[in-house]
Amino acid sequence: MGSSGGSYSWSSSSSSEDISQMLKRAGESTDTSSYNAEVNSLLQAALKEFNDRDVDATQQHLSVLKEVIESEIENSVDLLFGGSIRKNTFINGLSDVDTLVLLNNTSLEKNSPQEVLDYFAQRIQQRLPNTDVSVGKLAVTVRYSDGQEIQILPAIRTASGLRISNPETGKWSNVVRPDSFARKLTAVNQEFSGKVVPTIKLFKAVVKDILPKSLKISGYHAESLAIEAFKNYQGSRTYKDMLTHLCREATNLVKSPIKDKTGQSLHVDDSLGEANSQARTHISAYLKRLTNKIEASDKFKSKEKWQEWFGE
Repeated sequence: MGSSGGSYSWSSSSSSEDISQMLKRAGESTDTSSYNAEVNSLLQAALKEFNDRDVDATQQHLSVLKEVIESEIENSVDLLFGGSIRKNTFINGLSDVDTLVLLNNTSLEKNSPQEVLDYFAQRIQQRLPNTDVSVGKLAVTVRYSDGQEIQILPAIRTASGLRISNPETGKWSNVVRPDSFARKLTAVNQEFSGKVVPTIKLFKAVVKDILPKSLKISGYHAESLAIEAFKNYQGSRTYKDMLTHLCREATNLVKSPIKDKTGQSLHVDDSLGEANSQARTHISAYLKRLTNKIEASDKFKSKEKWQEWFGE
């Protein structure tokens, strides 16, 4: 018998083995589609959970910090969101939140960065005695019991950009332009129909779980890795496939420093040392194991690991 109009009829010469193989492939295709759909549904639910978390608590923390900082200085300070909040890759409890405190027209404007940092830390610790407050060369970090971590960076606005602390000299830095990075990330996100920023959120969540505390990929570093990873991406625009791609590419990208486009430092990941340093090699090994687990899950159509990483 023949076929027409796009219909298909079994040929009399088709063997039972041929038919069995066709049915097997059809079943495998159905299994793959079902698996992909269920994993993507799980990831979408995780993203909804990230986005629905108590953002009001973050705003409350920031309002208290602003009040504490400006309580004993002339004029008010302005808060300028940087980091994850500004780029919308913030995950409550999982991501650093950089807040620039603009000192223009305040009594702190003529002080050195370290003096300003010490002032911030002392005032915050007095107001929040049971909160973990630490002073670094660049920022004051406030760690809350609800898991949030807020970094306070003093900054001075100029006509062409901002000046922040220079960790190497202890003085105010040359002009930096944090907006330039935010614009780049926005452009990449728009190119992929708004899927890159959610993928970064998923990446931050899973990486935080697999990396030991001694090894860390900062929020800024994760965002920079994503920009590099999706430069020539031609794959599917599902969260599962994009997250898999980011993990696979990050395995190699993390081995080399990424240039800091804002001017804040030479590289976004200077803390990890030079190319192929021990820290970079260790992080790469963890990411490689993560990628292998994702690929094994895909091979066997198993949702177990996905549920472990992103389930309730």
